[in-house]
Amino acid sequence: MGEMPSSENMSQKIRGHVFWTRFFIFAMVAGAAVGFFLLYPINEFVFYYEHHPDYPTVWRFIYSQLIRSLQGGTPNKTAFYTGIGAALGLIVALLFKSWTKKIRHIEKLHSELGKNLGSIIAQGEGPKLEFKSTFRWDVVNNKLNKALETPVLKTIAGFMNSSGGTLLIGVGDSGDIIGLERDYGTLKRKNRDGFEQAIMTAVATRMGSDKCQYVHILFHRIEEKDVCQVIVSPSPKPVFVKHNGGTKFYVRTGGSTRELNVEEAMSYISDTRK
Repeated sequence: MGEMPSSENMSQKIRGHVFWTRFFIFAMVAGAAVGFFLLYPINEFVFYYEHHPDYPTVWRFIYSQLIRSLQGGTPNKTAFYTGIGAALGLIVALLFKSWTKKIRHIEKLHSELGKNLGSIIAQGEGPKLEFKSTFRWDVVNNKLNKALETPVLKTIAGFMNSSGGTLLIGVGDSGDIIGLERDYGTLKRKNRDGFEQAIMTAVATRMGSDKCQYVHILFHRIEEKDVCQVIVSPSPKPVFVKHNGGTKFYVRTGGSTRELNVEEAMSYISDTRK
């Protein structure tokens, strides 16, 4: 079976799930209260001045209507305004969750950008860091080999299906700086822009255009050579890679990327999204 999420990650996911469940419940209850004690009185305020009911003041009219509703005299009206309020509360909660997620994503990117690339390379490969010598240049046969794009895409997909990570292209397994110059030579635009476009095109073509939003590319100059830093954010949905007429599912296990079969993938997806 595929590697199961760690107990720490599972605990964090459970705590997060519990927090957001309670938050949504609170938002709906608070919204229902707003609907009844604010939206309902506003409607009665307008109704009073439109139809001139036989009450001394608008406030006494609104008060009497609220008391009547609380006593069960107007169940449909009560249900309508509390329902509207609860729905609005849920919408606000969902927007807040989305906003919070974006803020955390930005903070994570800032954290990655603040790291020194030399110190990152010195750490060596691990669960959230991998090196690739090239993107499409075959250093053994000294020629273009587009099949080499697949290992890069596997790593990117593995990071997306796990908790994210960083891929450095132009760096050997031992941390030696290879550079991107030979990769540049295989492109129509033989520079950084062409290299970035080639990676993003490969991601869009073999994973889906919507997955490009989880890939952020930076370039660094080290030892007079270019190195590409690919910062990959985790995807909220499973990511599959098109390969040889089918689709493959990859995850990070330790310091490597592993392909899971259908049964393993279904189990992994189920466990990580509980």
